[in-house]
Amino acid sequence: MNDSKVFPCRLFGRRPSGGKVEVFLLKRKEGLAFEAMVSPGRVKLNEEIIFNSGKLSARLSARNEVTFQADSEEEVYCHGVMPLPPYIKREAEELDRSYYQTVYARPLGSVAAPTAGLHFTAEILKALESSGVGIAYVTLHVGLGTFRPVKSEDITEHRMEKEYFTVPQESVKKIDASRSAAACIIAVGTTSCRVLESYAKGEKEGETELFIYPGYKFKMIDGLLTNFHLPRSTLYMLVCGFAGNELIRKAYQEAIDKKYRFYSYGDCMLIL
Repeated sequence: MNDSKVFPCRLFGRRPSGGKVEVFLLKRKEGLAFEAMVSPGRVKLNEEIIFNSGKLSARLSARNEVTFQADSEEEVYCHGVMPLPPYIKREAEELDRSYYQTVYARPLGSVAAPTAGLHFTAEILKALESSGVGIAYVTLHVGLGTFRPVKSEDITEHRMEKEYFTVPQESVKKIDASRSAAACIIAVGTTSCRVLESYAKGEKEGETELFIYPGYKFKMIDGLLTNFHLPRSTLYMLVCGFAGNELIRKAYQEAIDKKYRFYSYGDCMLIL
């Protein structure tokens, strides 16, 4: 299970001229400097951006970087809203701060929730452990590249953006023990799957660019719990790589016919 926590931060401000500015925080760098997407792109270097009627301010300190004038990062976050995916056609609400996080989310770093994990409650996790199911937590900080559609006709030409991941030592022991016992390993979500398959290559921590698509030989997982994904996405291709194009097309058609909900707050399927 991917225990990464979503940055609660998409901020709306104004330039000194009065023009609207949107700042989408991607990663904290040093101090109160953040890697960020700033739109519109005409905001100038060192230009001040004002948020919440002057209660918070920042400057464009470098290309794709903003530095805030604040006492703490928590002060920055409290002026922002949860960065929901663009296909959710509504403004973020206060409840999204709780609902658009897994119950086991811990380290800040993702720009989106590992949505297969949203189906779990603390009670479900406890019941699974009580029934003898082992649970191992890993971290992958989901980046915007995960949602970039594949535009190349030849999918092998698509390049994944690097995303930080780590497999804690406690989880290493559980995963290795499960493999030694030939136990069934089920990845909760495509993010956890990519971490596990990266670990199978001998990597416990670092930045992964692993792109899984049909033809990939899975080395770690035996099952996958996953939501229904956007077409032409790397997530959809990973699922097809695991279960096969024909079966996944049938599953998606079934989901459409039965009016299942797709994407982040949607339904999920278990593939064994």
